[in-house]
Amino acid sequence: MSTPSRSQIRRWRRYLADERAEGAVYSYLARRKTGEEREILLALAEAEARHEAHWSHLLGEHADAPARPELRTRVLGSLARRFGSVFILALAQRTEARSPYDADGDATPAMAADERIHGEVVRGLASRGRSRLSGSFRAAVFGANDGLVSNLALVLGISASGASNRMVLVTGLAGLLAGALSMGAGEYVSVRSQRELLESSTPDPQARLVISHLDVDANELTLVFRARGMPEADAKARASALLADSRHVTVPPGPDPQVDEHESVGTGLGAAGASFAFFAAGAVVPVLPYLIGLEEMAAVAVAVLLVGMALLATGATVGLLSGGPPLRRALRQLAIGLGAAGATYLLGLLVGGGGTGI
Repeated sequence: MSTPSRSQIRRWRRYLADERAEGAVYSYLARRKTGEEREILLALAEAEARHEAHWSHLLGEHADAPARPELRTRVLGSLARRFGSVFILALAQRTEARSPYDADGDATPAMAADERIHGEVVRGLASRGRSRLSGSFRAAVFGANDGLVSNLALVLGISASGASNRMVLVTGLAGLLAGALSMGAGEYVSVRSQRELLESSTPDPQARLVISHLDVDANELTLVFRARGMPEADAKARASALLADSRHVTVPPGPDPQVDEHESVGTGLGAAGASFAFFAAGAVVPVLPYLIGLEEMAAVAVAVLLVGMALLATGATVGLLSGGPPLRRALRQLAIGLGAAGATYLLGLLVGGGGTGI
């Protein structure tokens, strides 16, 4: 093998450091899991070890001093030691998708293929975590965002109309309480209704007990599969196979066993509590400047600044969990929130300036 150039050594050292760091992340997450998820994470760590061995071989004597991993890989490792796995897996999904091996001739085609498949494996693991927290998390994010935007719009509108600081403060606190109660009650009713609809569509577990007694010639089990959208020929084949060995028959197919739809929806009380708490937490932010005694434009400016920072944080969090670009999601959240509040502020100016004669 020819002597590698300095640029190759630097690049290979960076790859080596990244593979070691990513393998450490998967190993650490595996220690916090059991069963199938643990096995999958350990297999990912083994794959990263194979890639690490490739770069160590190319580097030879230069492998003793690997470069520091890229910033996102170091952040991933740090977060893995502190937070829940769903956030880490969402970040890992983005890291795997950005692998440079496709365009690097020093990486083998198998390594490039591995990284692409790793992204899909991590996507699958992350989706399990997202399903487990999606009900309450959706309520929390929606509640926080709604509290930030709606109460900022309310406070700015009242402030722009020329109302006193006391009036703005009272209005903001009333908006906080009214909105939090409304959001909590709405989420409870929404989630309870959705769970009841799911329960009405869930297959009866007692149905499997009678399958062995069905008339083989009539084979009404076929109707069950056809009612669930399976083509007639496939339904007949599936029903015949089940009847041929009723000792191993299971409940007719319903939701994907890997995804508990009730778990994805969450509980009514859990969603209501998350929505109430996070709406209140978001809604108090634009009121804070008035609580500490700021007045007029100073209070408005600080309220907008605080809410803007909070909107960026919630948008980035959603971006991380969804596997999308956090910055783009954060800026989108900021633009929508401040746009809505700005419209209300202009209305307050119009009313306060006497443009409507009120």
